[in-house]
Amino acid sequence: MADKDLIAKRIAKEFSDGMILNLGFGIPNAAANYIPKGVKVILQTENGGLVFGPTPKKGEADPDLGNSAGSPITMLPGASAFDLATSFGIIRGGHVDATVLGALEVDETGSVANWKVPGKMMPGMGGAMDLLVGAKRVIIAMNHTDKDGNSKVLKKCTLPLSASGVVDLIITDKAVMEVTDKGLLLKEVAPGVTVDEVKRITEATLIIPETVGTM
Repeated sequence: MADKDLIAKRIAKEFSDGMILNLGFGIPNAAANYIPKGVKVILQTENGGLVFGPTPKKGEADPDLGNSAGSPITMLPGASAFDLATSFGIIRGGHVDATVLGALEVDETGSVANWKVPGKMMPGMGGAMDLLVGAKRVIIAMNHTDKDGNSKVLKKCTLPLSASGVVDLIITDKAVMEVTDKGLLLKEVAPGVTVDEVKRITEATLIIPETVGTM
């Protein structure tokens, strides 16, 4: 299984009936394809859509329907489209139960950086700032290390922050970690990955319980 699919499937296990969810660019959006059978959620996209479903099959996409990244989506019965002011009213009003976002870095205090690398052209913060402080639960989904093998799960973020102390759960291609006031609690490791491997590639302090599950 590709790393991104493993992460997307694990994200979807955090969904439960009736939740209003916002999924960010890339891997988080892919979680819409793995919503467990029997679980009904309401997906919201900050560019102005409510109640959308999986990625359409090749050749079946509607060019007028896209998520916040511009990727094709399907609209389900009861769906609606609206302006940005209404969309951000939903987010800022605290009506989103959980948001899943990607990140450049996240740290053991629950702070996250996902919008700027000094000296590089980046697309900007987008709706991340509002989602990070407006959603009731924040899940970060990303690769555990960068392309050079450096940990992206840090003791303290080094890049400009998107928000401070807001993250609840971190899901990577190597592990699932819960943010606690004592550090990051290692809850699960990816198939074929050991606890020692996760410790070796993680800069942040990890709390290791007696039993660690498998993603």
